[in-house]
Amino acid sequence: MKKARIQFVLSMLIVGSMGLFVRNIPFSSAQIALVRGILGCVFIFVFSLLSSQKVSGEKIKANRWILIASGIALGVNWIFLFQAYKYTTISNATICYYFAPVLVMIMSPLILKESLNALKVMCIVAALVGLVCIAGVSQTLGQNDFVGILYGLGAAVLYATVIFLNKRLKDITGIESSIVQLGIAAVSLLPYVLLVDGVQLDKMTVKPIVLLLIVGVVHTGVVYLLYFSSMRELPGQSIAALSYIDPVVAIILATIFLHEKMTIVQLIGGILILGATFVNEIYGQRKKYCRR
Repeated sequence: MKKARIQFVLSMLIVGSMGLFVRNIPFSSAQIALVRGILGCVFIFVFSLLSSQKVSGEKIKANRWILIASGIALGVNWIFLFQAYKYTTISNATICYYFAPVLVMIMSPLILKESLNALKVMCIVAALVGLVCIAGVSQTLGQNDFVGILYGLGAAVLYATVIFLNKRLKDITGIESSIVQLGIAAVSLLPYVLLVDGVQLDKMTVKPIVLLLIVGVVHTGVVYLLYFSSMRELPGQSIAALSYIDPVVAIILATIFLHEKMTIVQLIGGILILGATFVNEIYGQRKKYCRR
């Protein structure tokens, strides 16, 4: 249990630093997402071979349509998130991205036929107020910030879509689904990158290549392996609580290294959004264990 907890915390710490690396890569968001998908897929596939973990073609085939849909959504989600990093602060982008669990709460009654209780309604209202605090109240936001916030919310919608699609996967391991989803994300992004962005060989210097390798191998391949290997041993309540290391680390690193600042109103908004999703996650997991 202790090892699994360390692995999960490490995965969240790594993910929280991704915005800093993406900010310094001189390629388009689609190009970065494409390379991330390729490197992540190859890394996890090679790991499965070296660790003798079998990948079941039959299980993948049985879930193929869901995997294809979620893989495409994952790739476009990355583009939107990376665009958010480039247009607004990493803090704003990260907090807006963490609006995804709120969207899951809102849509669950329609898609998963789950009921809304009073606590969930309060969490949704708190998160919506928090979003207004970040996007609609502060006078310090420029046009680029507003565009970045919209990209962040778009990424949240797509991430929520991936969550709903993954809930429909049956009898398939995390490694199997990750290999296919990352591969599909790369394949779906390739035509767009070739037709719209092209290949910019003049920017292929040592620094961006190293940063791309880190984002693809470390922030994707390593993180996915740590995440799925630790999930099998940790209780859901621990996973829900520890997941919020990611946005906290992202905000702290952006403040230290990029000197980003949040107004009091934005800070309150961030606390409302993250607090609402945290309370819902913890309460939901507690109810599951009480039922058992």
